[in-house]
Amino acid sequence: MTTTPAHLQRHSSFARLAATALAWAGAAALALGALHATSGLAAEAAVRIPAPAIDDTVGAGELQTAVFAGGCFWGVQGVFQRVGGVVQAVSGYAGGKKETAHYETVGTGLTGHAESVKITYDPKKVSFATLLQIYFSVAHDPTQLNYQGPDHGTQYRSAIFYTNDAQKQTAERYIAQLDAAKLYPGKIVTQIVPLPEFFAAEGYHQDYLTLHPASGYIEHFDLPKIANLKALFPQQYRAEPALVTARAQAAAGK
Repeated sequence: MTTTPAHLQRHSSFARLAATALAWAGAAALALGALHATSGLAAEAAVRIPAPAIDDTVGAGELQTAVFAGGCFWGVQGVFQRVGGVVQAVSGYAGGKKETAHYETVGTGLTGHAESVKITYDPKKVSFATLLQIYFSVAHDPTQLNYQGPDHGTQYRSAIFYTNDAQKQTAERYIAQLDAAKLYPGKIVTQIVPLPEFFAAEGYHQDYLTLHPASGYIEHFDLPKIANLKALFPQQYRAEPALVTARAQAAAGK
């Protein structure tokens, strides 16, 4: 067991790698999995919660977008890629400026960004309310302020970046519903803020859970989320993830 926080290990290891490698993108993807170290902490337990009583987004016809932050984006992306009706889930950064939307800079916790996932979904197949239920149940622990598991800092905060008033109202009412039900050990600290802009993360972060399932961090903290999704949401779960790389290759005609 190491006494160095995992998020610092991940950041410092990345910095050393970036400084010494010219073609670092592929190597970084492998190194990050090993150096995003597993600690003695257990993965966050899923919480069985009711669906939102009110969904103000009902009626949306075309593809919609939701942006959620809930700790390291590897696991959050992996969860929503396996939800039926989700067309794409992209890891990235929200809450800060374009100039600082880079992993090594965001990792300082000083840019205002949160590691986030932009979810494009078909509301005819999955509702915003269902996405919220999965987000609060299996994707992360909404009671942890500015951290998730071993990862500490405002870049790992719990946040919903809404894209319209209907999403804002639905999220606010759902948090009030869950707090009143007292299903969590503490109060929900999830921020509900407008989405200024979303910036996709570096390529080596995309589809990380799927590409690196043997990573110690993924095994310990993220694969249990996938198991919980399958157990708690069997009707929404799909085994074949909607990968960013597959969509990009299809668009390129490969």
